[in-house]
Amino acid sequence: MGDSLQHQPYTQSCIICGQDKEEGIMIISEFICEDCESEMVRTDVSDAKYPFFIHQMKQILYKKNA
Repeated sequence: MGDSLQHQPYTQSCIICGQDKEEGIMIISEFICEDCESEMVRTDVSDAKYPFFIHQMKQILYKKNA
């Protein structure tokens, strides 16, 4: 008889987009999914999304220093 338990992928909530994802990076103690990481490194400082990314990244430092 086979094992009835199915492997559940480990997901974490991305601090940038808020979605639960499996793949990404940890910065200090916060998770950034690989989709957001890729978008962030391609975003130019003049792009409208750039300030949003900066704001979200600051949340990591706020939580660390709390």
